[in-house]
Amino acid sequence: MRRYCRSWTMSLILMTGMASATAPDSADKDLIAAGKYLATAADCGACHSSPLQGAPMAGGYGIHSPLGTIYASNITPSKRYGIGDYSEQEFARAVREGIDKHGHHLYPAMPYTAYNKISDKDIHALYRYFMQGVAPVDVAAPQTHLPFPFSIRASMAVWNLLFADDQRFVPATGKSAEVNRGDYLVNALAHCDTCHTPRNFLMAQQNDRAFSGSSLGSWYAPNITPAQNGIGSWSSAELVQYLKTGHIAKAQAAGPMAEAVEHSFQYLSDTDIRAMVAYLRQLPVVNTDSARPRDGFGQASDAEQRLRGQTAETDAGWQVFSGSCANCHQPEGQGNTRYPSLFHNSATGAGQPDNLVAAILFGVQRTVNGESVAMPAFGPDADFANRLSDRQIADVSNYVLKNFGNPAVTVTAERVKKLREGGDTPLLIKLTQPAVLICFAVIIVIAPGIFFIRRKRRLYAAR
Repeated sequence: MRRYCRSWTMSLILMTGMASATAPDSADKDLIAAGKYLATAADCGACHSSPLQGAPMAGGYGIHSPLGTIYASNITPSKRYGIGDYSEQEFARAVREGIDKHGHHLYPAMPYTAYNKISDKDIHALYRYFMQGVAPVDVAAPQTHLPFPFSIRASMAVWNLLFADDQRFVPATGKSAEVNRGDYLVNALAHCDTCHTPRNFLMAQQNDRAFSGSSLGSWYAPNITPAQNGIGSWSSAELVQYLKTGHIAKAQAAGPMAEAVEHSFQYLSDTDIRAMVAYLRQLPVVNTDSARPRDGFGQASDAEQRLRGQTAETDAGWQVFSGSCANCHQPEGQGNTRYPSLFHNSATGAGQPDNLVAAILFGVQRTVNGESVAMPAFGPDADFANRLSDRQIADVSNYVLKNFGNPAVTVTAERVKKLREGGDTPLLIKLTQPAVLICFAVIIVIAPGIFFIRRKRRLYAAR
């Protein structure tokens, strides 16, 4: 009995010692909490947490890109399927350079071109959070299989050499601490420039036009410089509210921006949100389509009364609007306390109507402060009784634009179809389609023969 008690006591001592050795102390807890905040600011969970599986950071979310669907990887500390056996240096290389532990290149859907600015201190906090603050999930994420030639990951080394750098953030002299903090948040952690900056034909950012707006497949990330058609007419208070909630009278976050608000911005401190706003407000102005604010179009319309009783042939868009939109947005487009007005709205006044069309096609979903905001998807592929055809969506879009928004903009059924299928095809993708590659191959094969025949003819004629 005494031997059993002595053995039990020794085991208890050993267990207590092990627990005290492995349990994080207050400094570790603070570091892990800091890493969690940084991961939230970097919006890691939006891509690496599948909405279907729900396991945080376990990957599996399909990111639709012009190249094809890129699946986010498992970044939990699972040693088999995640990053559990990464050293801090290997973790830093993956985050900043887009190269995993085994030397494989990641696609820039992982925004390492922005994360390369993250400081060593913050990389350390992020590493501790992912290793100690995230539960390991032993589930393999789906593999990404892109068509040739994008399937050759080694080609990313050339792209990185041309368009990526490995420079940490350096505060700008002559700028306030608040603006520099905003710069770090906007350009490093939150990687806002990766969406809002246009890209060249090799899909690299055109930084001379930074933040002036860019296509994101079916959606459009608008100009967020202080131009009048950007955020020049927005007050700082409006920008703060929009980033924190995704909703102000003249703009409502949808698509990728709704994800950013839902998963990231709503959890940032008011101080950090104000710093981001301060940075955005001092950016160089880049004017794009119009000098008129996007929310400066339209007014309450009596079109419903004028068109009541007329046939669908007279105005097909009115028929769709009456049956599918007017109940929430009101017959005169003024909205109510829950549903936004369709006039003085950035989606209906933009020179680029893609966000209006995409909202109708795919709906709007976001959850902020525990409250869900939803508009059903009306596209042909929607699981909804009142789904609309491409032609009907074009008709109702044109009705809304004509009566409440920018009447100079027109939407065609072909454009709706294009957005429904993922948006415009970049030139790089067109040049690498099989038919084009075959043509290039044929030219390469026959060009020497043609040159040789012509040369022989010239020599023969010279005789």
